[in-house]
Amino acid sequence: MDIETRTQLKEAVRRFVRERLVPLEKSVEEEDAVPDEVRAEIKRLGLYGLTIPVEYGGLGVDMVTDVEVAFELGWTSPAFRSVMGTNIGIGSQGIVIDGTPEQKKYWLPKLASGEIVGSFALTEPDVGSDAGSIKTRAIKKGDRYIVNGTKRFITNAPYAQVFTLMARTDPKDPGASGVSAFIVRADSKGLRLGKPDAKMGQRGTKTCDVFFEDVEVPAENIIGGREGQGFKTAMKVLDRGRIHISGICVGTAGRLIRESLSYAINRKQFGKPIIDFQLIQAMLADSQTDTNAARALVLETAVRYDRGEKTTLSAAACKYFASEMVGRVADRAVQIHGGAGYMAETPVEHFYRDVRLFRIYEGTSQILQLIVAREMRKEFEN
Repeated sequence: MDIETRTQLKEAVRRFVRERLVPLEKSVEEEDAVPDEVRAEIKRLGLYGLTIPVEYGGLGVDMVTDVEVAFELGWTSPAFRSVMGTNIGIGSQGIVIDGTPEQKKYWLPKLASGEIVGSFALTEPDVGSDAGSIKTRAIKKGDRYIVNGTKRFITNAPYAQVFTLMARTDPKDPGASGVSAFIVRADSKGLRLGKPDAKMGQRGTKTCDVFFEDVEVPAENIIGGREGQGFKTAMKVLDRGRIHISGICVGTAGRLIRESLSYAINRKQFGKPIIDFQLIQAMLADSQTDTNAARALVLETAVRYDRGEKTTLSAAACKYFASEMVGRVADRAVQIHGGAGYMAETPVEHFYRDVRLFRIYEGTSQILQLIVAREMRKEFEN
């Protein structure tokens, strides 16, 4: 994508977010749903195909452009990004990265256009951070696999037409090497959904359990055509996803700073605007500095990703720092607003709840710390 097209894309997303989506935040909070007309507009903008290669109908942006768009998307409620978030991330990237030519040709154009919504079925009731201990089984019988198990907290499952499923194909191997990745149609016999989850924040996003009861999956639907590669595929997908989520965190922090700055300039106490008080200034300065540091880290990691360098350590560090950072910024934003910040009428109240999830999904902060330390050790020993 040339510089001019890239600039036009970012400007289009910026206008769409600020002029169209921000005014809808309150209704999304109250109704816990993103309007269908917004979903249609996102399709027309081509955002479902943001990261899908051009040859399959997507925009095919590089990682730097991906995070620059994420900076803009983060300015509004996470619910809006979740509409196409799985299509541009974990719901498509397994096929993009490791899919066979046939799998890419069939599925990617549909995901890129928004004709179908993809979802990523990894987490289970007893399996979260220890992703290599998946219990869902896919046992081969002839030219098919029979899948049984339960997946939990699956984003966009209520809307999905296809799942990237992680399941154990080798019952004798309890570790990561026994896991394979599958493409599973949502209308498969024996696949059913649980009721939508009631969450602390991120209203308008939809997650639920997905149950597999003797679901038949054609052997040709194993991603990459080989067993035992599923965990590796999942980790590749998560590396890119963590950089993208970090960009969202930076964008959200920017919005929170804007809300805080506006309030501090206009709110008066003791006869003057509260921004004149040094302790308010200190909170604003800390938030701006935190955000600038995260933005620089994310962009540096995106550049390295585009160069083809290994970014497992830096992607984990990005997501760890940026998600913790936006939590601090949100907390300061509520504090700057005082009692008003605790009221549902102010945007900072829902953002305070929304950003809490960033420290949990796609790798908890604690798991990311372990990944960073592990990769540091590897680099030292090699």
